[in-house]
Amino acid sequence: MSTTDPADVLGGLVNFRDLGGLPMRGGTFTAPGVLYRSDAPHVGDRAPQDAPEWPPAAVVDLRDEVELDGAPHPMADVAEVHQVPLLEDVRPGDSDRPDDHELTVLYQGIVDHAAKKLVEVFRIVLNAGGPVLIHCAAGKDRTGVSAALLLSLVEVRRDAVVADYVRTDGNMFRVLQRLQVLSPELPPGVDVDSVRELMSTPAEAIERVLGRFAAHPGGAADWLRGHGVTDEELQRWRERFAS
Repeated sequence: MSTTDPADVLGGLVNFRDLGGLPMRGGTFTAPGVLYRSDAPHVGDRAPQDAPEWPPAAVVDLRDEVELDGAPHPMADVAEVHQVPLLEDVRPGDSDRPDDHELTVLYQGIVDHAAKKLVEVFRIVLNAGGPVLIHCAAGKDRTGVSAALLLSLVEVRRDAVVADYVRTDGNMFRVLQRLQVLSPELPPGVDVDSVRELMSTPAEAIERVLGRFAAHPGGAADWLRGHGVTDEELQRWRERFAS
């Protein structure tokens, strides 16, 4: 039976990807080296092998203050770091479906209650002078909703947005090792079933987010316009991210 070298698991980002190269409606693709997503960086991480440019010009950290525990961001010396605690004002989203997955409800709550924070993320990414890395802890939920918005604004195909979100599922074992949830055994009081539920990537959860954006006549762009984003800003993002 093969084993994994801990240095390979813990020596770099394990849920990293460049969001360039995704198919947009009309047959074109998102530009590489503009927007990255990942799990939380650690001190001493190696540069991702598939990053066109590293380090990024800016980092958007979506974690709450309690998660940071007062520690400086590991990339503060090499990038402009922005703390945007996305869940700070979030309450459970509205749902008329009693069988909704817990993450579906959470994501609806982000759309309903964290619009100002999502606008802030958009503007940081838009105005950065180079590539931007967006991350939370696992790079799955908060990062997933933020990425879905930014991809939808340039009309990345819906199936491609969902596929990018679900891609995290294959990285979760190593993410949990990085978070020390599986190293080497669950901490006292942590229930394995609850961990498995929250660490899943149900396609329905992100599809419902995309559905919320699509319910607006102009899609995600109209959703952002309703929260103060201008046509000029939206056009600049299309010009930057649509290759």
